[in-house]
Amino acid sequence: MRASAFVYPWDVNGDPEAASRIAGLGVRQVTLASAYHSTRALTPRHPRHRIVTASHAAVLYPVDDARWEGRSLRPYAAGEWAPGDAYGEAAAELAETGLDVHTWVVLAHNSRMGTEHPSTSVVNAYGDRYPWAPCIAQPGTRAYLVDLAAQAAVRPGARGTELESLGWYGLAHLHAHDKIGGVGLGDAGQYLMSLCFCAVCLDGYAEQGLAAGEPAAAVRDALEPVWRGAAPSDGGWAGVEKLLGAERAGATRAWRDGVARTLQEAAVSAVRAAAPAGFQVLLHADPVSYHCGANAGVDPAHVLSVADGVVVPCTGGAGLLTPFAEVRREGRAGGVLAANFTVVSGMGGRPGGLAADAERAVSLGATELRLYHAGLASDGDLEAVRAALAGLA
Repeated sequence: MRASAFVYPWDVNGDPEAASRIAGLGVRQVTLASAYHSTRALTPRHPRHRIVTASHAAVLYPVDDARWEGRSLRPYAAGEWAPGDAYGEAAAELAETGLDVHTWVVLAHNSRMGTEHPSTSVVNAYGDRYPWAPCIAQPGTRAYLVDLAAQAAVRPGARGTELESLGWYGLAHLHAHDKIGGVGLGDAGQYLMSLCFCAVCLDGYAEQGLAAGEPAAAVRDALEPVWRGAAPSDGGWAGVEKLLGAERAGATRAWRDGVARTLQEAAVSAVRAAAPAGFQVLLHADPVSYHCGANAGVDPAHVLSVADGVVVPCTGGAGLLTPFAEVRREGRAGGVLAANFTVVSGMGGRPGGLAADAERAVSLGATELRLYHAGLASDGDLEAVRAALAGLA
């Protein structure tokens, strides 16, 4: 089974042993970040540093200023954590070991953009802005994301890409020192607190038959008993309908699903137009279309008809593979179905159980594995991964 390990350029650059160490895990591919959000990352084996702090979302290669001239929304260059063509340097070292290099592109997740251009951000029903979450319905934001997807995905020598956050982002984020867990919002509450009420989205809701001002007021009314602890906010989509009403809930979802689908179509088309023949395009995806986050909510049949496949989070269990696998079995679409497992035990991963988890994923339809994350994992975690992949070979 084909397996790929996620890697940052700073895991490789300056460490002469890194590329061979990753290749020695038994993976055939690396998914190397070329555009990434702000983060603080451990580098437990690097000879020059142990902690890398990426202070803002950035591309990890030189920005082509000519291609972005005159545009207010444009990629940010990285700082000292990824100077110059950090991506290209790492990609060349990894390729020399025989690994296929695919790009890892984070899109609708950018706190600096939201801080410098606050009007681009998701606005909740109370008027609070989420600077980490660009509203993907806004034309300027969509144009930026589509162009960024093509440019960050199609780097020299890359054989494919994985597009993360290609959809709605919302409340759940782990933003800075998060202190938002005082009230358990559940799946339904998360949805309501992730709805956007910027001018573009208000017009979109109106197109779905909701009067101006109605949806935001309805969300506030629906959440009031949740804040008091007097009403549960779980139960999946049925819970959303119970809180907001089926008609209003359906209207908001119709707008948001359509926005996400068309953005995904446009981004994938832009990548393919810029890429050489045979270039693979995968999306990090959740099969529940109203879900927000890095694994964008999608319609399984639609996304598999658009992209070459999906990368599905499986650390908490491989059940999310099933809706995608059903589409493939029914012949409605094909494509890669990659099961993504965290293999960093300190981050909740189970590297020691990778073999069993992978076998379970295969039984549910997985065709490939993704391993998060070769640079963050301890030596013991990597040894467990090596043993598991040897057993699966």
